[in-house]
This record gives sequence, C-alpha cells and structure tokens, in this order.
Amino acid sequence: MKLDILAFGAHPDDVELGCGATLAKEISLSKKVGIIDLTRGELGTRGSAEIRDQEAAAAAKILGITARENLRFRDGFFTNDEYHQLEVIKMIRKYRPEIVLCNAIDDRHIDHGKASKLVSEAAFLSGLRRIETTIDGIPQDAWRPKVVYHYIQWKNIEPDFVVDVTGFIDSKIEAVLAYSSQFYEPGSQEPITPITSKNFLDSITYRAQDLGRLIGTDFAEGFTVERYLAVNSLDNLI
Repeated sequence: MKLDILAFGAHPDDVELGCGATLAKEISLSKKVGIIDLTRGELGTRGSAEIRDQEAAAAAKILGITARENLRFRDGFFTNDEYHQLEVIKMIRKYRPEIVLCNAIDDRHIDHGKASKLVSEAAFLSGLRRIETTIDGIPQDAWRPKVVYHYIQWKNIEPDFVVDVTGFIDSKIEAVLAYSSQFYEPGSQEPITPITSKNFLDSITYRAQDLGRLIGTDFAEGFTVERYLAVNSLDNLI
C-alpha cells in the first residue's frame, strides 16, 4: 500500500495534537495518509496502553486515516539505535510515502526529540539499497521520502512554514478528544498532569488561531524543515 503522507508520533495522540488538522485537510484532498505510533504510551499518568490503543483507533477513524500501526517501542526508553531505525525503515518502505511528518525537534517530553531524530535518520537510511529489510519474509525495496517535516508540540518553536487549516480545526479537536483518558474532563478524580488542564485543551485552538492570524486566515498549523523549501512560482504563496 502506497501512502502520500506517513506521520510518526512517539506516543498515540502526538500526531493528532501536532498536525491533526493538516492531515484532515490532506485527506479531504484525496491524499492517502497513515500514522505510525512508536509506543503505546504505557508510561502515561492516566489511562493504560489498552485504553490508548482504543483511543488511537477511534481518532484514526475520525480523521479518515488509511492505515495506523504501533511499533510497540518502550515508552520513555526507546533509543535511536540500529534496531529501532530498522523498524522505522520497514514502515517507510512498506508505505512508501512522499512526505514524512514526525515529532518536534525539541520539546518538553524527552521522547519527542528522540523520536524526531530517530525518524529523520531512518528516512534517510531507508533510501540505501544495501540496508536489507523484510516484512513477513518478503524483501523490501529501498525508499526515501522526498521530505521530512516536523510538527510543533509543547514548546512554541518558530515554524518554517504554516499550513492554512481553516475548516479542519473541528476535526482535529474531535480526534484529540477521542483520547478521553488523557485530557481535560471536569470532575475527574484522576491525577493532574500538564496536559489535563482546560488551558492546554484551549491552547490547541488558540495556537492555531494565532498562526492563522499571522497569515491572514482563521487557523493554521506550523512545521519546521530540514532543508530549504522551494516553490514553482511566487503565486503559489498565500
């Protein structure tokens, strides 16, 4: 199965929070999109790995994701080594995306920066034919995505470009709220964490509104890049 976009997240809900509206927009434009979660988020203060599995499936259905897989790396303890790189390479070669999206290059949660570098390096290595991988005993061909973009998470990293997601923020919020074990819920007796406040939930919208304000639209999501962006002509800009 070939996908147009493959989005990686260290934990279930990373992708929805970081670029859920962008994915919803691309899917509306008939793009095929997949999500690969590196871990099951089993170290999360609230919920459980099993609950997160169910929530991730519900969120994928809301967004219209074509395929979603979980590599079951150890939450908090996966590393950027040969084993983990090869597992990511297998996913890139399996789905052959033109675009890879992944975690913020630096963030509050240590897994986010680790995942960012792991996926970025695996995307490059995936194009080397002398690295041999198989799935179900079948050899895979080398494949390197055209670009790797990093979505923005907890920290207010200055984006290199933004995507107008006006009309798709509601889909993002609905997908985020599918993770009901993780976010703000009035009257909950569960432990309080930095992401369980109403302020955090509201920040999803007001951050998108602020980025939208800067480009003259209602809502936007930001990304950072690893190389220069190029446009065919100046009138491609908004």
